Amino acid sequence: MEKSDIINFSALEKELQAALDADRKYQRENDAKFRALHQNVATYEEFRDIVLASHLKPLDKKDISGAPRKQPWNTIAAGLKHKSTSLEVIQAQFSEIQPRITSEFSREWRRFGGSSNEKYNLLVSLGGKALQEIFNTEVCFGLLGEFLLILSQGVKSGDEVKVTGVLDGLSKTGRFSLNLSLISQAEQKACKELFNRLCAAVGECQSYKDYSADQSKSSGVCELSHEKADETDLTVQLKGLMEKYGIQN
Repeated sequence: MEKSDIINFSALEKELQAALDADRKYQRENDAKFRALHQNVATYEEFRDIVLASHLKPLDKKDISGAPRKQPWNTIAAGLKHKSTSLEVIQAQFSEIQPRITSEFSREWRRFGGSSNEKYNLLVSLGGKALQEIFNTEVCFGLLGEFLLILSQGVKSGDEVKVTGVLDGLSKTGRFSLNLSLISQAEQKACKELFNRLCAAVGECQSYKDYSADQSKSSGVCELSHEKADETDLTVQLKGLMEKYGIQN
């Protein structure tokens, strides 16, 4: 047998171990990035330190007993210079780990387990355009209904435009009509409730703006605002989406 035919199991074992270590590091840091974003950290250095400290484990009782610890808790972050930056930079860093294909999305979605809040944040942070690109062929079986449930349960005041964008993006995915026809009655109900909440929120905002406009006119002040036009556009968009999702007025 020639030397080239001999399998070097030791080298294979080292390569396998290195690959496993790299995968564990990626998952650990990826989890830390999601955790940092959801904690709404104020600066990029806080975001970075959370990621760099992802390899640290919780202290055991024996670790904090006895003499004081002189070694820095995070030797990796200790030597780095701190730079202040805005939350937009943090989100830009976070966007680098956003899923871009169906398999990546499914992996992140499963990782959140039963956490509706985490899943809602993922959908809103991705936005409709990204979701449309990820599910260009079609939304995986069962996911569309789950998306509607998550959005209905998690929609917050101020998120109306983002959630509407998500619904718009999903409506443009492949085989949307087929996937919509397969959702359960509970998911259909959640979809209707979601649109009702969105329309109610837009209506309340519009009523407030109309009242403010009347007050301005009565005081002799007349101002034109782009916000009213934006509200009208959102209302029109919601009506169009309701037709796509089969929601009756």
